[in-house]
Amino acid sequence: MTESRTHTLFSFGTLRDERVQTALFGGAVPTSPAALAGYTTRPLKITDPAVIAASGLDVHLILERRLGASVEGAVLHLTDQELAAADAYEVDDYTRRRVVLSSGATTWAYLDAKPLRPAERIVVVGDSIAYGRCDLRGGWAGHLAAAHIAGNEAERRLFNLAVPGSTLADVGEQTPALLAARRPDTLLVAAGINDSAVPAAGTTAQADADLPAGSGSSSASDSDSDSEETADFARVAGSLDTLAATALGHNARLVVAGPSWLDEDRTRDYEGLRFTRARALALRAFLRAWCEANHIDFLDLWEPLRERTELLVDGLHPSAEGHRALYEHLDALGR
Repeated sequence: MTESRTHTLFSFGTLRDERVQTALFGGAVPTSPAALAGYTTRPLKITDPAVIAASGLDVHLILERRLGASVEGAVLHLTDQELAAADAYEVDDYTRRRVVLSSGATTWAYLDAKPLRPAERIVVVGDSIAYGRCDLRGGWAGHLAAAHIAGNEAERRLFNLAVPGSTLADVGEQTPALLAARRPDTLLVAAGINDSAVPAAGTTAQADADLPAGSGSSSASDSDSDSEETADFARVAGSLDTLAATALGHNARLVVAGPSWLDEDRTRDYEGLRFTRARALALRAFLRAWCEANHIDFLDLWEPLRERTELLVDGLHPSAEGHRALYEHLDALGR
């Protein structure tokens, strides 16, 4: 029985070549003309001998964003096995993501593996850390804006729409109405730490957790805590699903930034909530797993502040120097 060709993949380069298709798939695959709006291409030097041998070229093309531009190509119709072969063929500079064709159909395409490098118009949404609290220069997003716009002041933009105190649910609800006027090609979401907060000391949940061993309530409290975390992360997943759909609806690439390290010994209670390292780490792991499962870019911001408590103002919010460290790390990962 012939395997169903359930996948579509937009190609603008060597994957359209029948010689490459024969080398990868064993023969030519069904294709149809297509175009990708909002993109242009730039050359990429290839050093992998196997890829050069298959294509006959040591310079390929890679997509980058350009408002008003369009890239002509073709949609390949592939089986699971053929899609896996195409993945193996592409070098590490590429990663497979969902895009919207000029026709309005969604499909796979290979984009730059560094998600902020090809961007032209970036919208940042998130919480107080993304907002730049405690840094008069606008935090890591302010540094990113300066570097990004300096590369092409005429065309590049970065809009920081982060709101202190926001949860991912807040971001998911607020973001759709903000995008049309700004025409983003990249949506950078930096929120979630507020979703990971737990009730502060003195609440019922904390009182149950503080009962002495043998009282019969400890295991029940642990079970309740696990159930609450599962429910919290289910809500986080729902918010991320909404943001992914919102980004795709605007032909924008979704990029998710993970939480930064926090010093639990120095964080104070905020409006009946407290922040713990265990919950932040659980959030980090969840965001990474969700992004991997959904082919979304994840930028891990945990390490630059790890055990560097002097770079935190209050155990949670980075100082100006802390924001600089976050930006330098994000720049290396994303640009």
